[in-house]
Amino acid sequence: MTGSEESPSFRLAYVPGVTPAKWVRIWNERLPGVPLTLVQVPAAEAPGVLRAGEADAGFVRLPVDRTYFSAIPLYTETTVVVVPKDHLITAAEEVTLADLADEVLFHPLDDVFDWDAPPGEPAFERPATTPDAIELVAANVGLLVVPQSLARLYHRRDLTYRPVVDAPQSSVALSWPEEATTDLVEDFIGIVRGRTVNSTRGRTTAQSAADARPGRSDRGGAQQKPAAKSSGKSAAKSSGKPAGRTAGARTGGRPAKRGKPRRRS
Repeated sequence: MTGSEESPSFRLAYVPGVTPAKWVRIWNERLPGVPLTLVQVPAAEAPGVLRAGEADAGFVRLPVDRTYFSAIPLYTETTVVVVPKDHLITAAEEVTLADLADEVLFHPLDDVFDWDAPPGEPAFERPATTPDAIELVAANVGLLVVPQSLARLYHRRDLTYRPVVDAPQSSVALSWPEEATTDLVEDFIGIVRGRTVNSTRGRTTAQSAADARPGRSDRGGAQQKPAAKSSGKSAAKSSGKPAGRTAGARTGGRPAKRGKPRRRS
């Protein structure tokens, strides 16, 4: 948590390809008094940003150092190859790494995959960034293998992509320094995990438990319906007449006449 106790705030880092809008919207609905600031960082720099305290938590790409960071894996992405729209690969619904063996494949310096041996023919140089590599693919110089979210992020009309079924995959997780698990971090964890406002895992546990005690109404007062029934019985006893029975019903005879009964209309 950053700032003073009177003015808390929350900084959320995220790497390219991750779209945090859904979780940010829920945060703003539940904690309108705590500003959330988004910090976009390259995937390779995300752990350093969290270590330096420049963000409270972040959406990162795995793996992370689990001796220092806590991490909640969220999803694993499909891996795709980005190609020009008129490339022969577009004739297939999906491809394998063997299908790319004779293609020039770019391996940018910010590649999110830790290749033991990059597939395909090596390019004349390694592009500095994934966007730079995308530009080279558009120039028909080579191809690029990336997580599907990055192919969508850097989409161009003259490019398309196909799944690579046997390529490495990239997983996204919510991560934060384990020793810096603040109340606001716990709040965001609850949002990401889909907990409701009334979840007993939140900071309102004590209040929720109190509200759930037997004999308590939603407004904290005594329940009224049982009391109404008992008061009816007491009134019957005090008058000497069992509730719901008449004198005629008690003796089996006719009720005593007390004047002409009114004709019902």
